[in-house]
Amino acid sequence: MKKLFFFFLSFTIVHLSQAQEDKKSVHEFSLDQCVEFAQKNNVQVKNSLLAIEVQAQVNREIAAAALPTINSSTGVVNYTKIPTSLLPAQIFGGPAGTFIPVQFGTKYNANYGVNLQQLLFDGQVFIALQARATSMKLQKQNSALTQEIIKANIYKIYYQLSASKTQLNILDANISRLGALAHDAEIMYKNGFAEKLDVDKVVVQLNNLETEKIKANNSVAIGYMGLKMLMGMPVKDSLVLTDVINEKSLTNDILTESDFKYDVRKDFQYLSTAKKMNEFNVKRYQLSYLPTVALGGSYSKNAQRSKFDFLEGGNWFTTSLISLNVSLPIFNGFATDARIKRTKIELKQTENQIESLKNSIDNEITQAKLNYISSVATVKFQKSNMELAERVYQQTKKKFEAGMGSNTEISSSQADLVSAQNNYMNALYSALIAKVDLLKATGKL
Repeated sequence: MKKLFFFFLSFTIVHLSQAQEDKKSVHEFSLDQCVEFAQKNNVQVKNSLLAIEVQAQVNREIAAAALPTINSSTGVVNYTKIPTSLLPAQIFGGPAGTFIPVQFGTKYNANYGVNLQQLLFDGQVFIALQARATSMKLQKQNSALTQEIIKANIYKIYYQLSASKTQLNILDANISRLGALAHDAEIMYKNGFAEKLDVDKVVVQLNNLETEKIKANNSVAIGYMGLKMLMGMPVKDSLVLTDVINEKSLTNDILTESDFKYDVRKDFQYLSTAKKMNEFNVKRYQLSYLPTVALGGSYSKNAQRSKFDFLEGGNWFTTSLISLNVSLPIFNGFATDARIKRTKIELKQTENQIESLKNSIDNEITQAKLNYISSVATVKFQKSNMELAERVYQQTKKKFEAGMGSNTEISSSQADLVSAQNNYMNALYSALIAKVDLLKATGKL
């Protein structure tokens, strides 16, 4: 029975584990597909899109202030004790200065009616209605700016992981190469053509590369976790990057001179719209000095009964009215003046931010161009250096295998080759990052 129990327990565990594995999704994504996935699943992007929907509802609330409001009311009152009023006794021939208590009204009272209110003019509401489109535009630009930031970060992480994948392939090739060299050195040692020291040096280099590969794999795994978090992808899902970075991605067309305009930058667009919102705020408080005009109307029926027989007929008395209300602010302790001055200061702050952003954009574009040009030149130099190191290593290897070279030479050329390969991949990655920065700086990302 125990064996049977453990068999079913093991079967259940394996089945559940397999079910969990089946739930995992495998995504093979290019760079553009990663960006597209993030635009739908990144939390910040989704919240920025929800903010647009929130603004749409706020705009509906603002519009409601300019529409008529209609309310209906009904009620029944049961006076358990009818209110008492005092009348001067002198009216009925009594002594002056005395009062007679009397009760007016009936035990039961009922009423129903409809009230209508229509705002005819309110300066603050008038400006709020004008600012609705600008408010919506501001939220959309904020969402676009958020998406651009997420896109730039995805580009950089994707390039980094693609470069790391290429570096791992290079590491595997070097490990395979050193493994073969270690095998040859071992045979030469057994045949008396090499020393044990030569074999040990090659083995040490091989072990160093294996250690470097472990570190690289760990770094890549962490990078994948970060990319999935940025994209809004479940961490348990598998992500495979299909794009391979190479020099073809480095083009000079992005350096083509054109008439740059600040308004192609999403952050500049956002600040410009924020400035318009500040201008609306100033106008809103300035118009609050003007009177508020509202039209009102009501229609109601009421009845009084000694018994609760409202549904059995009887008289219902009608009351109706139309009113025009004008409210003119006279003095509120200089609160309005303070609000106007505050919003003007905030407007000036936004204008200063715009001027500062222009200067920052100019500096950013200049630096990005210089970095990109320098990075592309570095890639070409490092590629040439890597090819040269490869030729030196192959020649040194042939000399070593022919018994004409030393272990020091082969070890040095191997180290130089690994260094040249790493330098090339780092230069290529830096150039791609410089390209992303330049595209973002010029508003082309």
